[in-house]
Amino acid sequence: MFKKIKITIFYITIIFLIVVLSIDVIVNGSAKGAIYTDIKKVPKRKVALVLGTAKYVKRGKINYFYKYRIDAAAKLYKAGKVEAILVSGDNRTKYYNEPVRMRRDLIKLGIPKNKIYMDFAGFRTLDSIMRANKIFELKSFIIVSQKLHLERALFIAKKHHIDAIGFRAKDYPGTLAWARMRAREYLARVKAFLDIYILHTTPKFFGKFEKIPIK
Repeated sequence: MFKKIKITIFYITIIFLIVVLSIDVIVNGSAKGAIYTDIKKVPKRKVALVLGTAKYVKRGKINYFYKYRIDAAAKLYKAGKVEAILVSGDNRTKYYNEPVRMRRDLIKLGIPKNKIYMDFAGFRTLDSIMRANKIFELKSFIIVSQKLHLERALFIAKKHHIDAIGFRAKDYPGTLAWARMRAREYLARVKAFLDIYILHTTPKFFGKFEKIPIK
């Protein structure tokens, strides 16, 4: 009896791994040709959407994934690739507010405050992508994040028929933080796949329209 249970668990594990790796390949493929690393080659869009993350990690150390996203967004604006920046993230408490922090740091880098807009309901990547399109009425935009995250974001955008491309922020490979992100990304991609094809998930909040005033 115990042997049969072990065999069953083994096959379930194998099937699960096949599913996870297959979805990973699908997500990778969906972003092919849509992620740019050279600022000179990035097509112009009206707005850049910066996906949020915590500014700090344990012991108050800077989260370099955050820093590099802010740097990349500022680079797009200063290169004339976008006219405005939409920062989207979690706003769970008055002490944790990703959009406000991103806006402050972009201003410090020389981005005009009236060119930065905030989405306080970007609780997940799916929320940020869909709200940029439905609430902020962006038909086409550049998503800013690291490569792995960008692939999933572009997968979500594509499946919702949203015209988006990605600008790759600098990664932080060879670290424990990057390894953890890679591990989480496998499951996040499975969740994104389920959200689109099985659960038909929508953002937690939609709310009123907040059209960004650009020509």
